[in-house]
Amino acid sequence: MAKKKLLLITQELDPYTALSEISDLAARLPIYASEHGMELRILMPRFGTINERRHRLHEVVRLSGMNIIVDDDDFPLIIKVASLPNSRMQVYFLDNEEFFRRKSVFEDADGQPFADNPDRMAFFCKGVIETVKKFGWAPDIIHCHGWMTSLVPFYMKTAYKTEPLFQHSKVVYSAYDHDERIAPDDFMTKASINNLKAEDLQAFLHDGLVLPHLGAVTYADGVVRGSETLSPVVLEAIERHQKPLLDIGGGYDPESLAAYIKFYDQLLEPPTE
Repeated sequence: MAKKKLLLITQELDPYTALSEISDLAARLPIYASEHGMELRILMPRFGTINERRHRLHEVVRLSGMNIIVDDDDFPLIIKVASLPNSRMQVYFLDNEEFFRRKSVFEDADGQPFADNPDRMAFFCKGVIETVKKFGWAPDIIHCHGWMTSLVPFYMKTAYKTEPLFQHSKVVYSAYDHDERIAPDDFMTKASINNLKAEDLQAFLHDGLVLPHLGAVTYADGVVRGSETLSPVVLEAIERHQKPLLDIGGGYDPESLAAYIKFYDQLLEPPTE
């Protein structure tokens, strides 16, 4: 029997970043999944805080060289790779000098979100999908961790819904207690792709702001409660859309990790008539 394929897309991953519980979970879950028979690919941003020499990153020339369009501008996408410590799994890093070569990850020296975070999110999410297409590798489960990955479920169910590589993929989104607040004017044109228009992104809007978790929950096939505390708006959306929910609350002990694998299997089960 062929191994099930898990594509893990994360904004953080220990030991490369250590910002929140996402970093720990995103490191432990793929190792556990691999030990229990799944084939893995892991993708994350190559933030400027990551030490390339210490972690032995090197460019993958065959995957680099694409340009990603954000708000009508072309940005080169560089792909780098390193081995996840204590495993044989490779982590692919999406890099761009303008978006990721800075001294901190999401906020400036004054603790304010970078003004171009919407651009960085759109670049990363678009780049992830194009990179996987270049792999020619069809994932069974696409598991997205954190607000910076929130456009992936939307793209999968809209712009890429007819892409043969993803026809049988199920998208899981893990929502955590931090959700970026973005002004609509900074989001709608930047997040658009192919023939999508601003109105296609209405699911991300709430009270005049863009909430990335909200849009991701709307389009995902299944949702994970990644933190004990989640916004009531996000919880209401999960219930309203009747999304399959793994209410794990951020745990990554063996029992919790086993629950992720069971959740994946449930989503992949054929529908009963």
